[in-house]
Order: sequence, then structure tokens, then C-alpha cells
Amino acid sequence: MKIALLGYGKMGKVIERIALERGHEIVLKKDETNTFEGLSNADVAIDFSVPTAAVDNISNCFHTNVPVVSGTTGWLEHFDEMVALCNEKQGGFISSSNFSLGVNIFFELNEYLAKIMSQFDSYKVSMEEIHHTQKLDAPSGTAISLAKGVIENSAYANWTMDEAKQNEIFIEAKRIGDVPGTHTVTYDSVVDSIELKHTAHNREGFALGAVIAAEWLAGKKGIYSMKDVLNLK
Repeated sequence: MKIALLGYGKMGKVIERIALERGHEIVLKKDETNTFEGLSNADVAIDFSVPTAAVDNISNCFHTNVPVVSGTTGWLEHFDEMVALCNEKQGGFISSSNFSLGVNIFFELNEYLAKIMSQFDSYKVSMEEIHHTQKLDAPSGTAISLAKGVIENSAYANWTMDEAKQNEIFIEAKRIGDVPGTHTVTYDSVVDSIELKHTAHNREGFALGAVIAAEWLAGKKGIYSMKDVLNLK
């Protein structure tokens, strides 16, 4: 499979190594210094860039008829616009806040726990996420996905990074050293606490999941999620 890498930072380089180990070919390594030349030769593109570049990267894929997997966060105010363009161009698209296989299992557990805990109003939910100091957005896309998972399965209506109201989920975002990503969901009451936690040890899990998603998406048209890739629906 021929892959275009859109974004060639730390994650892009790990994705490249894993893709090559799995027998794929890299036909484009796009960063801020070069063009999209070579994109049309790709079977699929993987976008791990920055929020300011993501929309342009994804748009170019749709216009070039190349399915795209995007793990960039911080640009989702344009998500509906990209979905419309994907449909217009009959493209293939997977966007996820986190491609780690473990995190996507964590998402499922989070939703299941939220359904159970919605019956017990003595517990208040909150979240903490810890990432490296180079991460540009806060809270993380993964934390926002976790919050949405709770909101869709409970009476909570919103999340906040400020003092939480009764129907809001408080998210604390910390930036420490070179932490790849730690997410904790806590249900706290006066008598006890329940914690659901995922700790990434390195970037390998994110990169492997992105390559697996790209392998799954190649040749397909439509808008999908990691639930489709991992058959979690």
C-alpha cells in the first residue's frame, strides 16, 4: 500500500517506521517546507499535522480522490465542513481524537460505565488529562471524546475547564515533560471514588492504530470511525 504522510513530526516519523515494517511504501512526507506533489500516487493518506494545516491537508485528499485518516486535533470547528466535502467528492474519511487500540477500548468502557453511573446521582464525574508540554490544544481531543461519551449516556449536558455547574463535567488539563498521554475519568462521592484510567507508555500505540485504520480505509468511500475499524459497533 502506498501511503502519504501529512505531517512529518515525531508522530509522523513513528508512523513511517511502523508502516514500513508492515510492508507499505511512503510516497509523500508533507511538512511546512514542501508541496502536495506525490499525493495523487497514494492509496491512502495519514494526517498527523497541526490544527492550522489539517483542513488544507484533508481538503487536498478529497480533491485528489485519496482516502484520508486524520488524527490531528484542535480543528474540529471545521469538521462538518470536511464531512460535506467528503460526501461531495465521494471520498473516504476517518477522523479520531485517538487511534490507539487501547484508548478506543477505553472509550467503550467509559460509555458503558457512564450508563451505569447515570442511575446514581450521588456521584460527580470529572476528568484529568496529562500530556507533553509540546501539545498545542487543551483539553486533549481524547478528553473531549471521553466527555462526549459520558454526555451521550447520562444527564450531563456539557464539559468545562472552569468551575463545573451541576450538569457539567470538569476537565483538568496538565502539561508535563514528555508524557505521551494519560487520561483518568473519576466518579466521586462522599463515601468512595471509582476511577477509569488509560496510560500511554509511548507513541507506538497511536501510530500503529493509525496505520491499521489506513489499511482498513484504503479502497473505501464514506465516513467511518474507529468503531468501524475495530468492529465495536
